[in-house]
Amino acid sequence: MNPELENYINQARAGGLANTAITHALKEAGWSESDISSAYEASSQVAIHANNVHKAFGKVRALSGITLRIPYGKVFALLGPNGAGKTTLVRILTTLLKPDWGEIKVAGLQLPRYEKQVRSLIGLTGQYVAVDETLTGRENLRLVGRLYHLPKTIVEMRANELLHDFGLQEAADRPVKTYSGGMRRRLDLAASLINRPQILFLDEPTNGLDPQSRNVLWRVIENLAREGVTILLTTQYMEEADHLADYIFVIDHGRLIAEGTPRNLKKQFGSSFLEIHLAKDASMNKAIEALRQLGELQIQKNEELDVITLPVGESSSLFLEAIRALDKENIPLIDVMLRHPTLNDVFLNLTGHEATSN
Repeated sequence: MNPELENYINQARAGGLANTAITHALKEAGWSESDISSAYEASSQVAIHANNVHKAFGKVRALSGITLRIPYGKVFALLGPNGAGKTTLVRILTTLLKPDWGEIKVAGLQLPRYEKQVRSLIGLTGQYVAVDETLTGRENLRLVGRLYHLPKTIVEMRANELLHDFGLQEAADRPVKTYSGGMRRRLDLAASLINRPQILFLDEPTNGLDPQSRNVLWRVIENLAREGVTILLTTQYMEEADHLADYIFVIDHGRLIAEGTPRNLKKQFGSSFLEIHLAKDASMNKAIEALRQLGELQIQKNEELDVITLPVGESSSLFLEAIRALDKENIPLIDVMLRHPTLNDVFLNLTGHEATSN
């Protein structure tokens, strides 16, 4: 693997050269076919590579050796509590901030060396909507297109496509100050797609949206993923990460503390448990004694809610055994539920507290 060759290929691609022209130039420069082939393969596999990235603001360490590798074509979620370093990492990956230490490649290009080229290949939607309220929706998209130095005809075509795709055609020529919060967020996301980015960064894209607007944005993100756009999103909504992400990174105090698919994380860091709601006239102590006959169980009780919980692990028979044990002692029940682990359970186990959203 030759980093210099990879950088050349990715830089040439960013400049609009076709692979045939790049290959011809490399052969003319004396590179062998095997070297060129290996470089093409390496440059096509990884969308984002961060290695041992550090960043501090004064005495506050925002990132302490983050390393992650993100291939093309999937949705990745970056989870962590407030102050974990999520936004700092996104700002570094999108060229808005320089790391103190570490190696970073985005779209195969080294940062900060190829900042300009990387900016032409990515899109970013930040935590806060960044649109001009005095302009219309269409004018906002035109403005972003001009900032990318796109031809006027391309800007008009993309603006029309995006306004249609995001359901904003009827409001396209209205000032943005008349838009709802959900409409503004959709316009903000549309603007980040004006240049057809290979990689899209979404920093808490649905924060503050009502459930209906959030569902609309989820569908938009799912459609982008189906079209092959690589997406890295940060979120504090665990159900959002579970619904959208193919793979999850969890960071806390500037460090990567876990990673995996949602299913594997729940299996590794969560556990299924039985939740038993006792009738008001039932004896909590008597119920617990009956359940202790089933073996060494970590039984928890909530006397205020008349609820007993116990982990079931891999045992599929414990559900029926518990009901039989309670029925044998004539203990009246209201409900019995088998609850499977959620990403919120994973988050709680890893960070020590539940996920919160402002």
